[in-house]
Amino acid sequence: MVCDMTVQRRARYVSVLFVFCGMWRAALSVTRYSIPEEMQEGSVVANLATDLGFDVRDLSQREVKLDIIHSKKYLEINKNTGELYILEKIDREYLCPMKTLEFYVPCLLKLDVILKNPLRIFNVELEITDINDNAPRFRRERMELDISESASPGEKFSLTNAVDPDVRSNSMKTYYLSENEHFSIEIQSGSDGAKYAGLVLKKALDREEQAVHNLILTAVDGGVPARSGTASIIVRVLDTNDNAPQFDRQVYSVNITENSPLETLVLKLNATDLDEGSNAEIEYSFTLYTSEKTQEVFSLYSNTGELKVKDVIDFEETKMFEMYIQAKDKGPIPLSGECKVLVFVTDVNDNYPEVTIKSFKSSIKENVAIGTVIAVISISDRDSGDNGHVDLLVNEQLPFALNKSSEGYFSLVVSKPLDREKVSEYDITITVKDRGTPPLYDNETLTLQLLDVNDNTPQFPKSFYTIPVMENNAPGSLLSSVTAFDPDLHENQYLVYFIVEKEIYNTSMSMLFSINPEDGNLYALRTFDYEREKEFLFHIEARDSGFPPLSSNVTVHIIILDQNDNTPVIVSPWRAQGFVVEEAIPRSTDKGYLIAKVIAIDADSVQNSRITYQFLQITDATLFSLDQYNGEIRTMRMFSYRDPRHQRLVIVAKDNGDPSLSATVTIKLSTVEHVIKAFSDTTEFPLEYDIFSDLNLYLVIGLGSVSFLLLITILVIIVLKCQKPKPAKPTPPCRNSVISQRNSTIADSTLVSSDAYWYSLFLAETRKGKVVVRQPIPKGAGYMVSSLPRGTGLTETSGSRASTLQVGTQQERSFLFLQLTVS
Repeated sequence: MVCDMTVQRRARYVSVLFVFCGMWRAALSVTRYSIPEEMQEGSVVANLATDLGFDVRDLSQREVKLDIIHSKKYLEINKNTGELYILEKIDREYLCPMKTLEFYVPCLLKLDVILKNPLRIFNVELEITDINDNAPRFRRERMELDISESASPGEKFSLTNAVDPDVRSNSMKTYYLSENEHFSIEIQSGSDGAKYAGLVLKKALDREEQAVHNLILTAVDGGVPARSGTASIIVRVLDTNDNAPQFDRQVYSVNITENSPLETLVLKLNATDLDEGSNAEIEYSFTLYTSEKTQEVFSLYSNTGELKVKDVIDFEETKMFEMYIQAKDKGPIPLSGECKVLVFVTDVNDNYPEVTIKSFKSSIKENVAIGTVIAVISISDRDSGDNGHVDLLVNEQLPFALNKSSEGYFSLVVSKPLDREKVSEYDITITVKDRGTPPLYDNETLTLQLLDVNDNTPQFPKSFYTIPVMENNAPGSLLSSVTAFDPDLHENQYLVYFIVEKEIYNTSMSMLFSINPEDGNLYALRTFDYEREKEFLFHIEARDSGFPPLSSNVTVHIIILDQNDNTPVIVSPWRAQGFVVEEAIPRSTDKGYLIAKVIAIDADSVQNSRITYQFLQITDATLFSLDQYNGEIRTMRMFSYRDPRHQRLVIVAKDNGDPSLSATVTIKLSTVEHVIKAFSDTTEFPLEYDIFSDLNLYLVIGLGSVSFLLLITILVIIVLKCQKPKPAKPTPPCRNSVISQRNSTIADSTLVSSDAYWYSLFLAETRKGKVVVRQPIPKGAGYMVSSLPRGTGLTETSGSRASTLQVGTQQERSFLFLQLTVS
């Protein structure tokens, strides 16, 4: 077993030796290619299969491998075609950074192509040729040089050279300098072939003319096309003390006012030196030509050149100062310049004008005449010229003016009408001003008081007072306060109030009202009744205590407000005595038969006189109905034999006041078997009765009496219709009279005459065979008979007519109406 393994190992070593010998022979032959740098990725360099003589089909079987002796893998073999192509761009300057300009050394990239089975190695060298892909670059892009302005032309200064990583013709070639009259360049070549440039001064420099020179140095290579790089050269010119200080003017003229404060700046001298540094630092000083007195009045600051006031300057003593000043630099060899300064003193308005009050009236009456002299004033100023010319002023908005009476004297007079009630006191400021520059002022204030004059009448805040008063007021109650205002003072302001007297119908206002003469409080002296007096109209006068006294008056309108203080009065059905009315009605009455019409009147007005009617007690509520507005009582059905023969109705008439007042009436109804029906309003029906009925003697007598009375009634009506009423006398108008007439219209009611009311009452009662007696109505009383909703108008019923009535004031008259009654 051991012998077999030994034999196998020996055979393997022999085969390896043969392979190694073959590879060594192949390595002795090198294949070389040349390509330019920066070729694009994927570019084909050569076909190795063709150039090395092996079959393309063997590449994949023999595991071809490319070994590049470098850190990066720049190339690769296409195993399908055997082509060598660029895998990554090749930069010659990166691959071969070291170069020698004197001798050219090619840049080679060495690689081995290895094939297995059998193993073969091919040596390949790839020369990378240069292209002009780099521009010359200066090691320092900014070069700064300091050259003294005393440097001589031809002097040289070294500059930093430019480098170009390219080789041969693509490397650095020459330099160029921007155009400049003071400098040029000199190009030299080093032992290694590098190009160097030096800066040469060809013209003398002057720092005062140009302190800094900016140059551009350009380096150009020899490539096609050529590339270039630039660097800036900044030349600073160093100063030498070659310029003396100079003032901007040789002679300075300055004006200064007298009495200028100490340390007042008179002039700031400005000398300039074109040099710099210590050569340009300047010191100022007086020369020997400046007097000592001038140096005592003025001080000169050596560093700043400021000339300031050191002592008091008086125009009356010296009107002009002359001084000589020099400026010296601090160079190694100092240079200096001189100037002359003339200071002219200007007179100052240093005296204030004076105003003196010679006479003055501190108080005057407000009604003084225009032109009245109030004060006499004198003015003065110790200065001269415009500084001594003085003007006197007073506020133009005040009602006063200044009149010049003589040189230096003025009089203060009233120029507009005065009114103490608008302005009671004036502070008059008299201002005196000179015409100096700047002007000086002085003033004097006079306090003037105006004395009051009785020139204002008392004023009421209103021109018309309307005062509502509820009736039934307590005597002596306060109604209102009627006060006036008088802007005057003292006794001219004290007011007394009066009621202007005027009798109407033998009634004086002082009997009804009273006013406090001091404070204007108005009181009622008695209790008012709305049903008698509705309103009062009179005047109140306010009079001051001045001399002569002034007065004014105001109109006062007292309106009496109604109060629900009258109970409704039932006037229908008529009752001879007591509160019970007895009625007889046929038992055979139909539905809707008018039993009675309850009419009540109320002496109040508007809401307090609106009356409604209700049943307070009723025997059978299903038998009778009551209209709550017109008071008509009608049957709701026919009587039956089960209904009692006697019915008792209690009706309440209630007004709409708060609280409400009411009155009641009791109606006792008795049913009879046979009663003659009353005539209708529109149709006449013959009387139906049996002449053979059981008539008693009283019926015959009553029938004759009623017939006789009916005849008399007809005659009386004819006489009344023929009589014409006398026209009423017109009531004379009077502003301050007692207004006691009734208003012609009351809201929510219909106004008719009292005759219409009695006619309606007559129809309602006589159709039932009753005797109606017209009762007298008190003079001056008004009654609201019935209230219906607004807009209802008049409604017709089968038995009577319902209306809204109002009874007016009439003289007391009585009439008797009779109607035949059949029982």
